[in-house]
Amino acid sequence: MDLELKAGVSASIVHGDWEWPIHGMRIPPTESTSGWYLWTGEMGPEDDFFLPWHTSHLLAVDPSLRRLLEHEPGTRFVIAPGYEDVWHTPGSSRTTEVG
Repeated sequence: MDLELKAGVSASIVHGDWEWPIHGMRIPPTESTSGWYLWTGEMGPEDDFFLPWHTSHLLAVDPSLRRLLEHEPGTRFVIAPGYEDVWHTPGSSRTTEVG
């Protein structure tokens, strides 16, 4: 796992104003992004709901995220103290070329 790759992370996590659970979803990565999106609470429609954040900062929030962030594209999870659910969404790891 490249800790310098960026993830899309909800402002609540970035600013330290969050409550459990943490939700995660991985799409195919790019050259500079891990493909991970993490959030707490309800996902909002705002254009700036997700902020770019280095993966290393996520591990400072919760070191147990390391093993979850090693999963392949198409993986989703929900974690909280004493609770963890991890699943794979079929077909979500494929990229589609438009053109």
